[in-house]
Amino acid sequence: MFFVDTIEVSGLGNRSYLAGGRHTAVAVDPPRDVDQVVAAAARRGVRISHVVETHVHNDYVTGGLELARLVGAAYLVPAAARVFFERVPVHEGDRTEIDPGAGLTLRALATPGHTPHHTSYVLEENGAAVAVFTGGSLLIGTVGRPDLVEPRLTEDLARAQHASAHRLAAELPDETAVLPTHGFGSFCSSAQTEGGDTTIGKEKASNEALTRDVDTFVADLLAGLDDIPAYYTYMGPANAAGPVPVDLTPPAVADAEEIAERLAAGEWVVDLRNRVAFADGHVAGSFNFEGEGQLATYLAWLIPWGKPVTLLAASPGQLAAAQRELVRVGIDRPAAAATGGPTEWLRAGEAPASFRRATFADLAERATDVVVLDVRRASERAGGYVQGSVHIPIHTLHHRLGEVPEGEVWVHCAGGMRAAIAASLLDAAGRDVVAVDDSFDGADKAGLVVRTA
Repeated sequence: MFFVDTIEVSGLGNRSYLAGGRHTAVAVDPPRDVDQVVAAAARRGVRISHVVETHVHNDYVTGGLELARLVGAAYLVPAAARVFFERVPVHEGDRTEIDPGAGLTLRALATPGHTPHHTSYVLEENGAAVAVFTGGSLLIGTVGRPDLVEPRLTEDLARAQHASAHRLAAELPDETAVLPTHGFGSFCSSAQTEGGDTTIGKEKASNEALTRDVDTFVADLLAGLDDIPAYYTYMGPANAAGPVPVDLTPPAVADAEEIAERLAAGEWVVDLRNRVAFADGHVAGSFNFEGEGQLATYLAWLIPWGKPVTLLAASPGQLAAAQRELVRVGIDRPAAAATGGPTEWLRAGEAPASFRRATFADLAERATDVVVLDVRRASERAGGYVQGSVHIPIHTLHHRLGEVPEGEVWVHCAGGMRAAIAASLLDAAGRDVVAVDDSFDGADKAGLVVRTA
């Protein structure tokens, strides 16, 4: 008998896995905060004998090296990956015993495309394939994007993705479970995944890499590639160097005076509370990145790399969860932090700042005399946009505030989270802003004119 436990890293749209038998197990593509992997093994009563990476990751800092050190496991990394630490190099066809008593073995399959060295691992029980850990190769309904390594390699890697998908489909039984790392919201995926589980047989019927000829597939894949988060630039080098252990102890506590001083020094002060609470009252100059949203992705994308950040949270639990999210993308230690609310974070005599929230129906009544700012990505806007709106994607707004026309700014995205971030940036810059906290799907029903590109 064997088991496969999924470890969700939902903030980044990824999954990690723990698989094994009664005594030993392997961890696949573990997140930076490895304590949850150790806890999963403890619940199963197994020892982690091996830790494997499908590739050098571009979207998060791995916990593989630290996990292997902590538990005394062998650390397997594709041989062609250029890394600067001791590991067991994995070559095509290598077999690794995971739990001999359960007849469990991992077989390495070269599946280049997401990266040149990408490797998938087939979990075999008594010689029969039961699952395949596909990392950023074959995902649910799509494949990992091929443009994160080197622009000159993108088309070649896209063609390699097609070939790798066909290799997996040809060599593995239809009932083999496909267990990817990316594809659940990660920007490492070339398209968004629908559904939570799949098999080789299901992918043969629905995955465009397996239903289209290579030229059509590559042309559509390259045409559909979206923006790359800026922080990805730093993830690959960090993983190749060997990430240091994480420190999740509480940061130094900042009082109201220190918060004001950090703001005056140009540092980032990030309020993690929900967007409704932030709009109602916040420290002037602070930015709103909801702790329950895609905190790590968007904060790491927008903040100048290495800029000190102070976190303001509603509770110690919210602060701890945010720290855990942020170490996964290399923001290791907040400069300081505080919990509570604006009354604790403001100096005596200071009043909280605030701005209005609205719906698309509200906007429809005002659209002719205000600035409408769309902060969605270009791929989203292509599907429909409010006539006359200004388009500045959220990840570029901090550097393009001067391009926002004069006047009252009504800012929207697809659902409200990114609009709240944008509204906080504009509010901190002294603009009169209204955050449209509504689904864009209802914009036309609200009476707005929606055009398509």
